[in-house]
Amino acid sequence: MSTDVMRYELPPEGISLLGYIVRRMHKTEILTKIPALLKNGQTKLALENIALYAVTSSTSFGRAYYQPKFNQVGESIEEKDPTTGARIRATLVSSSPNYHITYTVAMPNGSVFLGSENITGTTIGLRGLGMPAPSKFNFKSGEYSADLTGILTSELGLSLFGNTKIRAYGFLNFNDNAGNTGKLTLDRKKNIKITIDS
Repeated sequence: MSTDVMRYELPPEGISLLGYIVRRMHKTEILTKIPALLKNGQTKLALENIALYAVTSSTSFGRAYYQPKFNQVGESIEEKDPTTGARIRATLVSSSPNYHITYTVAMPNGSVFLGSENITGTTIGLRGLGMPAPSKFNFKSGEYSADLTGILTSELGLSLFGNTKIRAYGFLNFNDNAGNTGKLTLDRKKNIKITIDS
């Protein structure tokens, strides 16, 4: 992946919304350690990594070079993460009243990450244009499973000099079938806080 993550997610040749989302999800290296953690009984650490992937694969930070092209309802795009070989597929389920997007990550080790986000519209505030997206995620690896829900808001910080930035903030609540529960918060400066109880 390019050292400029946003240039990778928004390449110079242009990209569609679904293509951007698939590129945004090319962080599956985070998920590769989970089977080993589960084998060692480290379910809390596994859940922490799943939550970390959920939030980083759903958000972008950096220069917003342009707005991706819109896809047709029902259209899907699939692409492999070049780092891990994971197959990532994103589908635009509907565009009205909300942009409802679902995605699947199929890891080479058999683990599966599923996601769904509803972009409910655009809000205008002092910090820029916000796009709240209530989101749900599920992860399965063997007998282990985890569920995550929350609201992640992407925000465009407008600039008089044309250097528009994209950032995000929000939260996720989550639990797994090993009895762990937790919460993640993300702020506009890309600080992530994760707490897990068992």
